Amino acid sequence: MSVALTPRGPELRLLVSLAAWTWPGTRSDGRQYAHILITHSPALTGPDAAEMAEGRMRRLAAALGGLAGAREFVPELEGRLQTVGDHVLLHVPGASRRLRLPTSRSWTELLARNGEAILLLGLDPLPQSADAALLDTYLDAALTADRLLFGRARTR
Repeated sequence: MSVALTPRGPELRLLVSLAAWTWPGTRSDGRQYAHILITHSPALTGPDAAEMAEGRMRRLAAALGGLAGAREFVPELEGRLQTVGDHVLLHVPGASRRLRLPTSRSWTELLARNGEAILLLGLDPLPQSADAALLDTYLDAALTADRLLFGRARTR
């Protein structure tokens, strides 16, 4: 008899290949809000690389509790963010490790005040070395093409 073990959450290989950015933004009501973008790095190659990468990102979205498209109800993801000193970690249920987010003191303080951040999961690759201009271009294109998934990641 043989048994196949399937991990509950995303594989470690996916977690280490993720790229992440954080920034403060202003909502339509004038309040500041913390934002997180997570994408995969463009490391996969081959004829099915894009489909494989998107499948992994969609599994990550499911493991986080389900994320929504831009025109759908944005779910609240309770307890996904953890602050440890100056560091903020993203908890993915079933994963063996937490993803450390790039932060600044002001962003971490904003997260602490609001208790949540808007989480954007990009289905297309973006290198971690992307600057602010490339990040803006990516967000505009991904939003237009419906290639972003959204959630409200909460600290509690």
